[in-house]
Amino acid sequence: MKALRKLAEGYNQMALTDVGEIIPAKNELKLQVLYTGICGSDIHGFKGEYNKQIPLTLGHEFVGEVVEAGENASLYKEGDILVSETTFETCEKCTYCKQQEYNLCSHRKGLGTQVDGSFAEFVLVKEARCHLIPKEINTKVAAMLEPLACCIHAVKEKTVVSSAEKIAVFGPGPIGALLSAVLVSLDIEVLLIGTARDKKRLALVKELGVTHTLVVQEDDVEAFVEDWTNGIGADQVFECSGSIHAVHQAMKIIKKKGILIQEGLFATTMNAINMDHLIHKEICYIGSRTQKPSSWQLAIEWLLETKMDLLPIVSAVLPLEDWEEAFRLAMTGEELKVLMQP
Repeated sequence: MKALRKLAEGYNQMALTDVGEIIPAKNELKLQVLYTGICGSDIHGFKGEYNKQIPLTLGHEFVGEVVEAGENASLYKEGDILVSETTFETCEKCTYCKQQEYNLCSHRKGLGTQVDGSFAEFVLVKEARCHLIPKEINTKVAAMLEPLACCIHAVKEKTVVSSAEKIAVFGPGPIGALLSAVLVSLDIEVLLIGTARDKKRLALVKELGVTHTLVVQEDDVEAFVEDWTNGIGADQVFECSGSIHAVHQAMKIIKKKGILIQEGLFATTMNAINMDHLIHKEICYIGSRTQKPSSWQLAIEWLLETKMDLLPIVSAVLPLEDWEEAFRLAMTGEELKVLMQP
């Protein structure tokens, strides 16, 4: 089969290669990948900023069809359409595993980061980590269930939001767009903030019901929030861009005792934060790391209950053979969500 693999450290160092046939082991399923999305972490991997295992098939956002089951894998049948949690292996012994918080297990191995992922014709997954996709959910939307689950985790499991609040989101990429959609479904007035290169993305999220959008190079964000909140500041801010500049601005526009949730991943591990804002405004700064099993179930339920149309977020679909163009589109911000189709 063909797989898009990171072959060496450094920028790019990726190639679409022929690899051997994969066979599901005990309690595993072999899925034919229908669609797979490019995540910010995949871009970090492309740039050589986030490589834990090399060589490796990247990709962890996907939807697939069951084509083969390993020994003891009997929950799903051939032809079922599934998504899989990104967790492939954990210790199953630590406090976090016992609470099904697999995203926090120190021995966790994830698809596309330590174990071969979904940028391929087929992918191996753990049956216990899979979720059946109801027929009501479009398969392209299903391919975004991983980032949606991350957003559900941030909004519903890491904080409490209210329709009375005014909430700002930094970063109109796929995570910021999906997270904004979740907030909109809860009748929350949302401000989504991006850069000049995000104008197409900001226009697309208007279709999801986002109330306000701003461009940092053109709009006075602090003045807008001052007027928008009657001088109080945003109740909560979700930082989805992975930009330290966005964190600095978030701390300026958030209210005293406000909640700042860090969803975006940074390219570097050490970043300077304005401690004056953090301390003197008594900001609660919360990290939100990927998702856990409950996040996936909540995400599927949310899709079925709200019936929100997320297809506008999928702005480009390319064959896996055109992966270089797909990555270019994802990195330049010309498209919102880029899917590849093996």
